[in-house]
Amino acid sequence: MGWNDDVMETFRSSKGTENHWGPKLIILHSIGAKSGETHLNPVVGFRDEHGWRVVASKGGSPENPAWYYNLRANPSFEIEALVDGEIVTVPVMATEITGDEWREAYSAIVAEEPQFGGYLEKTDRRIPVMQLTPRTD
Repeated sequence: MGWNDDVMETFRSSKGTENHWGPKLIILHSIGAKSGETHLNPVVGFRDEHGWRVVASKGGSPENPAWYYNLRANPSFEIEALVDGEIVTVPVMATEITGDEWREAYSAIVAEEPQFGGYLEKTDRRIPVMQLTPRTD
């Protein structure tokens, strides 16, 4: 079992109380851009009035994480998230935040989790922020 598997198992079994990101962790069930297969990725989810925002930071590395391309290719998917004390599966639609809204969104994320500010200093790329809005289908 790999690191991601351990993180997801701890998140599920502890209902978000025993992992590095605590209740902010969400699990993306992204659909592979090339393979069409479901991939599970634990990421930090920042709640807002529209759902969750996730940052394709990859720790400030020069390239985007693979899940970012999966969300762009297949924006309709599911996440696991802590909602009202329970881990639930939520169908969502991903859209990329751009322009001035990106600056506002990234600033709010850095205010909540300052280490995300350091990721911008490590790379020349504009780190994508994706809005995950619950679907009602």
